[in-house]
Amino acid sequence: MKPNPHDWLNEHGDYLYRFALARLRDSHQAEDVVQETLLAAIKNPNFAEHSSPRTWLTGILKHKIIDCLRKQLREVPASELMREEDANMDEFFDETGHWAEKPQAWDMPQQALQQSQFLTILQQCMERLPQKLAAIFTMREVDDMENEEICKVLEISATNAWVMLYRARMSLRKCLEMNW
Repeated sequence: MKPNPHDWLNEHGDYLYRFALARLRDSHQAEDVVQETLLAAIKNPNFAEHSSPRTWLTGILKHKIIDCLRKQLREVPASELMREEDANMDEFFDETGHWAEKPQAWDMPQQALQQSQFLTILQQCMERLPQKLAAIFTMREVDDMENEEICKVLEISATNAWVMLYRARMSLRKCLEMNW
């Protein structure tokens, strides 16, 4: 039986919304990209049933999320990418460029990830990041995108990507060490 596009919102809407919300961290934007995804799918009925409708819709949604992130990055000045209190990362290093205090070893990272308390604190730390830094961190570390692809998607240079990713990691590290 061929899937009915009019049932896609009921069948896949919640999943698509959660997927978008996890990446955009804004409920209104998540709703918008899900709506744009469903409209694009209905307007372009090229679904050939080589995959499930959910997989196909998620593929469309990923592109809509990338478009949304590109738009946001074009509209935000670079000076707003990081809060002033997080801008000084020199406190982590000594005058020779080595760690002032080595990062704490996490004995069992797999077990730590499974603990709901850690995930709650990690989510809180992610929410404290500026949206652009959280986006690039999510693309690289959660979605496992290659650096070249991230640069292409966000229309930034490799240097800017590395700086933004470094700042995101350092901010998360600082937050996790203080709260975990």
